[in-house]
Amino acid sequence: MRRRSLAVLASVPLLFAAACGSGGGAGTASGTASSSPAGAVPALKVTGAANAKPTVAFPAKVVETSSYQVITPGTVGAAAKEGGSVVANFTVYTWDGKENKLAGSTYDEGGPQLITMNDQVPAILRKGFAETKGGGRFLSVVGKDALPAEQQAQAPAGQSQVFVVDVVGVPEGKAAQGTAADPGVKGVKVENPGGDAAPKLTTKTKEKAPKELVVKTVIKGTGPEVKSGQSILVQYAGKIWGSDLEFDSSWARGAEPIMFQIGTGKVIKGWDQGLVGVPVGSRVLLSIPPDLGYGKQGSGDKIKGTDTLVFLVDVVAAY
Repeated sequence: MRRRSLAVLASVPLLFAAACGSGGGAGTASGTASSSPAGAVPALKVTGAANAKPTVAFPAKVVETSSYQVITPGTVGAAAKEGGSVVANFTVYTWDGKENKLAGSTYDEGGPQLITMNDQVPAILRKGFAETKGGGRFLSVVGKDALPAEQQAQAPAGQSQVFVVDVVGVPEGKAAQGTAADPGVKGVKVENPGGDAAPKLTTKTKEKAPKELVVKTVIKGTGPEVKSGQSILVQYAGKIWGSDLEFDSSWARGAEPIMFQIGTGKVIKGWDQGLVGVPVGSRVLLSIPPDLGYGKQGSGDKIKGTDTLVFLVDVVAAY
């Protein structure tokens, strides 16, 4: 399965190389909301509808001290917690008082991203997330003081990063829940331990692989059907038909779901065709022939151009 590029993160110079580095900036706020306390930067103005790419008006004088401002607190669900995950769109500018260039935006990348609230996210951004629920927006200035001390001397002088973050929501659960059924595909076995525990997929068989795409429901979710163009949050395991070789698994990488856009060519055709229309909360089995997988060229050292791929996919959420 191909994943969409996270270029918007890589393109942010002061996302601070790791701006996402541990830092802790000041908790003063900036922006235009009426709750702006002392020390705010009222000249920074954000315009544009929520859940759409914003525009920021910058004053000439750059503020290099980190700060944040909740513009709209949001009303959907709960705010993100330390150690948890949040789904958000964000737009980033380099504030230098001259060009104030756009550094990147998820709105240009095709959909929101899943962000884990750990010390790889600057503390000043985590504070904004902690006060903003789904449907809300906050603004944050991320200055060099957000960097670890050893990196501050290397940060460019006279500029800061400005983030406008639209919180989409906080995912609940990490796996499909409910009564499991046998997918009924000869040669494939699925064990469902229940709860958030990882299911077990077995594809060691002498049965011939199906020549067409096979989509079978193991657990039927109760949520809305996935639509083409949505970003979906999934857990999955992928094996090769007949060998039981596991070539990829989110479960094996700490059971952390991943997010990508579906139905738009960002992933292999078997996923685009097989997952659109699946109810959120479902666990589905996909048997994908080579022409709907990685084609004659295969992928990496494990997947040959003749391999049929078998995926067990939990559709945790769709946005």
